[in-house]
Amino acid sequence: MLVDVRPGHLIKDEDLVKFAAAEQAAAAAGWRYVVVTGWRRHMVTGLDALSARRRAMSDRLGLEGELLELVAERPRRFVELVEGTSLPAVARAHAVHLLWHRRLAVDLSQPLCDAAWIYPAERP
Repeated sequence: MLVDVRPGHLIKDEDLVKFAAAEQAAAAAGWRYVVVTGWRRHMVTGLDALSARRRAMSDRLGLEGELLELVAERPRRFVELVEGTSLPAVARAHAVHLLWHRRLAVDLSQPLCDAAWIYPAERP
């Protein structure tokens, strides 16, 4: 897939010809082509929330292990995941930390909220 990223407000009429040429070149190579003009508002908010927990955290209560065990059983809604731990209020921060560090996974095409589905992260 060939992805062309350009802020929507910067696209001019002459860019449409360039996009069409890039699409033709991608198709000739057997690739798909898409133009991305911006982020959905909730995606920026979600990434901002995740990045707030990017720094190292101590886990003296073992909540990260609890979170990883719960989600290993099956995907869970965020609220169900944290409520399934021994200390839900603190587990929220650890869950977000694990998401940032890709030890848990979430679909950011949907808002990051209590209803978001949390999955085990696929490890390489």
